[in-house]
Amino acid sequence: MLFSAADIEAGLRLLAAMAVGMAIGLNRDLHGKPLGMRTLGLVALGAALVALAGLRFPVIGGDTQATGRVVQGVIQGVLTGIGFLGAGVVLRNPEKLEVYGLTSAATVWAAATLGLTCALASWPLILFGVAGTLFLLVAVRPLEIWVEHRFGHDRRDQAERAAMGLIVPPPDPPGRTPPPGA
Repeated sequence: MLFSAADIEAGLRLLAAMAVGMAIGLNRDLHGKPLGMRTLGLVALGAALVALAGLRFPVIGGDTQATGRVVQGVIQGVLTGIGFLGAGVVLRNPEKLEVYGLTSAATVWAAATLGLTCALASWPLILFGVAGTLFLLVAVRPLEIWVEHRFGHDRRDQAERAAMGLIVPPPDPPGRTPPPGA
């Protein structure tokens, strides 16, 4: 046989990591964010690949203490290193005291942790992690905008809220002619 059962399991875990990262990236692409399907797919795949490679290193074989140290080192290394990629999408506007890109940075971290989870954890845990991540990115965003609008801490511009159907722009005043092409 060309591939062992362990090889096939590892391949499925790598495919799962890619799919998870791409699903998160699709959400970012749809919102015009700087990270997308390819970037987050690669982040998740890379994290899973490093974890699987560490686990399958032949020298540690059946030594549980060595395996534990390798897994711990892989997790620490990936999560530390991925912080630098995430920091690259955070922008700060000191005049307005605003910070942008924190959700995108968090998605980089989530993609990496889900990649590690695809490599190291059970399939149900992977599904729960993906479901929770996508729920936060898709379902909570309109709630967040509504709360900010309702309680006066509005960070979104009018056009974004109108596009989501949360506000209706006022009608043109009577007698005003619309601009050409409108």
